[in-house]
Amino acid sequence: MQPAVFSSTSSRQLCFPPWKSDEFPRKPTPSKTLTLTRSLTTSINYGPEEGVDNTGPPEPGPKTGPISPAKLPVVVRKSGRVSRYTWDGSRLNLESVDGGGGGAAMCFEDGFRQLFRISGLALRNVFIPKRVTENYMQYVKWKLLHRVFSSALQVLATQAMFRAIGIGFSRSLPSAAAFNWVLKDGLGRLSRCIYTASLASAFDTNLKRVRFSTSVMFSLSIGVEMLTPVFPQYFLLLATVANIAKQISLACYLATSSAVHRSFAVAGNLGEVSAKAQIQSVCFDSLGLLLAAILNLSFKNNPKLLTSLPFLVYPFFAAVDVFGIYQGLKHVHLQTLTKDRLEIILDTWIRSGCVPSPEEVSKEEGVGIFRSRRKQSWPIRIGSLTVDQQIPKLSMMAMQSLKSEDYYFISVENIRGGLFPQTRQPGLFLCLREGAGTADVTKGLLQACYIRRALLLSSPSDLVVREWCKLLDDTKVAAERSLNLLDDQMAELGWARKNILLSSGEQARYSFIDD
Repeated sequence: MQPAVFSSTSSRQLCFPPWKSDEFPRKPTPSKTLTLTRSLTTSINYGPEEGVDNTGPPEPGPKTGPISPAKLPVVVRKSGRVSRYTWDGSRLNLESVDGGGGGAAMCFEDGFRQLFRISGLALRNVFIPKRVTENYMQYVKWKLLHRVFSSALQVLATQAMFRAIGIGFSRSLPSAAAFNWVLKDGLGRLSRCIYTASLASAFDTNLKRVRFSTSVMFSLSIGVEMLTPVFPQYFLLLATVANIAKQISLACYLATSSAVHRSFAVAGNLGEVSAKAQIQSVCFDSLGLLLAAILNLSFKNNPKLLTSLPFLVYPFFAAVDVFGIYQGLKHVHLQTLTKDRLEIILDTWIRSGCVPSPEEVSKEEGVGIFRSRRKQSWPIRIGSLTVDQQIPKLSMMAMQSLKSEDYYFISVENIRGGLFPQTRQPGLFLCLREGAGTADVTKGLLQACYIRRALLLSSPSDLVVREWCKLLDDTKVAAERSLNLLDDQMAELGWARKNILLSSGEQARYSFIDD
């Protein structure tokens, strides 16, 4: 039930006289009694058209006409029906305000609309949480598309694997088939454990990218399972490879689901969002099973076409499945901070003076396997120094000038190119100290972004030690000056500022020794 207050030009306000302490004695006396009907009747400001005289109390005797009830400014909605409270002078009533019809046809039409509205609200209450973000409905629509076609593909792939091991044929050996099936499941689960242990931190720092890549892997694994009838002698190999990919995708899905659901829960209702997500998955998967059953029934009289059905529908179903996943993840706007998201926020802040919203950062961050952001000059890296890196003299000066109150230092490094390892490009390096908090990481990355902007506007090849030290001091002052305002704007836009999620390499720290 959701109460609401409506006001219009024809409605009247409820006027209650101010209470005075001397009007009510502390002890009730028999000569002065207060009735509920009279007090409420005189408190509500009836008009003359409602049968109440405002000049004084009503005269005793028979009334000339019926008194229309006073409409209170309280409307409630329950089960698709809208009702309003009224007061007739003696009791409180609840009258429907859905609108009346004038005739049988109008009554039937209103009844049909009311039934449709009640059914729609009931389905919404079953599938959709009460309080979620605005982009949740778009996510559910693409999830429907993805789950239906993915479930249908899994049914067709399972049928193909049954044909590959000979189920239903007299020449098949049930024990050998069961052994192959159990062996491929066991190897798949072992690979799932290894993958989860090796990429635990990537589920937080690169959530959407990892989830999309594993979803593509899942669709490809279904295609491998469909090849088992073509190469039955390699059933164990093909089925094991496919199951390993499916188990990895399942591990990623389970590890990232809570973060995705938390991004939609605006009122801390994570349990409700997760429960409704399970209901959606079950219902959408059932629709996929129904689609696969319809396809099988449609071609049951043509065994040759039924055998080639998985190969005919796989390209289209897999493309729709991957497209639905991609579009759905585009509507997932994570509020947690990672190095990449925080760098996007800081670059936008320096450039325009405004903090971008989670939706804007999500668009720039991208979903695909390859990063959508263009490659920047002077990339920023968080981590630790290694002895095989070429450290310029300017970086050594930054390390030598460290003090006990510093929780990070910034230096210049030469980064090897990805496709051409022999080529190197200059970059900035941020090294964090043990005990550095969220504010220190934010300030250090903000100072690194200031340094990058200054280097892009000048000629870094002509820098000397004196200019580098001055650049460090100026950018540090600028970062400290704008940190509080930056934090306030991030709080207004709903960013989770208590912690910054870093990968295992970015979590490396140094210890300060004062010799």
